[in-house]
Amino acid sequence: MWNEYGQKAKEASKALAKAGNQLRVNAVCLIADRLECNSANLMVANSYDLQTARRNGMSEAMLDRLRVTSERITQMASGLRVLAEQQDPLGRSLEQMERPNGLHIEKISVPLGVIALIYEARPNVTADAAGLCLRAGNAVILRGGKEAINTNRLIAGLMRGALAELNLPEDAVQLMEDEGREGAQALMTMNAYVDLLIPRGSKALIDSVVQHATVPVLKTGEGVCHTYVDKDAGIGMAASIVHNAKVSRCTVCNALECLLVHKDIAEAALPVISGKLFESGVTILGDEETLRIVPQAQPATENDWGHEFLSLTLACRVVDSMEDAMEHISRYGSGHSEAIVTENLETAEHFLNAVDAAAVYHNASTRFTDGGEFGMGAEIGISTQKLHARGPAGLNALTSYKYIIKGGGQIR
Repeated sequence: MWNEYGQKAKEASKALAKAGNQLRVNAVCLIADRLECNSANLMVANSYDLQTARRNGMSEAMLDRLRVTSERITQMASGLRVLAEQQDPLGRSLEQMERPNGLHIEKISVPLGVIALIYEARPNVTADAAGLCLRAGNAVILRGGKEAINTNRLIAGLMRGALAELNLPEDAVQLMEDEGREGAQALMTMNAYVDLLIPRGSKALIDSVVQHATVPVLKTGEGVCHTYVDKDAGIGMAASIVHNAKVSRCTVCNALECLLVHKDIAEAALPVISGKLFESGVTILGDEETLRIVPQAQPATENDWGHEFLSLTLACRVVDSMEDAMEHISRYGSGHSEAIVTENLETAEHFLNAVDAAAVYHNASTRFTDGGEFGMGAEIGISTQKLHARGPAGLNALTSYKYIIKGGGQIR
């Protein structure tokens, strides 16, 4: 039963790989149009999903991820149109060489083939992921969570309809609608058909996929993001950056989860930073020194360091030095996004070069770790691993390559 998805996707991927760049561009643009034209229907379908999720006790953070609004639909469509404007990711000459024996070797980009996604509660992933896969010449099998089934079903249907209108295979986009675990487990072991599996969601989901999958996996990990306020930081800038990183959208993986403040500036900076956060309803969990300076804070436990809150809760620690801050990040960070606020360029360069994460910032919010903000349009996830992609995974992360060798009768 489940292999039918793989078989159909494999056949569709062959046809899609042969489609020219303009046809793939047209498909992505038509899907964007269909999403906007069906905005009202999408929000109605989403309202059913939200009602069911509330009855089942879904958290506010997850409800926010599940919610579809007219603004978010516009953002989905806009992201797809940006994808359409990107350079064709296929057929790029990545490397060329002439060997002493006269062989000409060229390395060119090609589609991966079939990409599968297992994800939770975020209908925008359905549009973003499928658009990215199609633009890069890949077929996609989508296995979203049951909590978004009505919204996902409509989005996938609109996409399939757009493909059919352009005489492209509908099965280049397939939505697996099972509500149990069998479908997800099948995707994890569909080695004959799936070229790459991407999990997006909770740490438990991602860890389960990494542990049980036999197909290649691109790990998009949790975002335990830190901002270190150095002793040479501008306090006003630090307060603004920290507030944006925590408050602008606290339920996403690039939101700030832990604030580190140098002891030499803590007395002056923490009251200003915390005051701005408290005005927005943030709960601060602090170490002893934070509690001394900010009495309104609550005591932090060991479990709060390295925790992805995905809510208006922030851990805070006062550190003795930048080295202590980097040690904390090394121990508790997830390799997603880390930031330093300082006016000392030498200090900033050391931090930027020494911290091991997919994105490292100087005097900017971690909220910028996003495919759209990086000029990629949509992104299929933020990879916290180092192979084969890292950071926002855009079009180029969804391609592979092959070698084209031309000779004149050479033998070995």
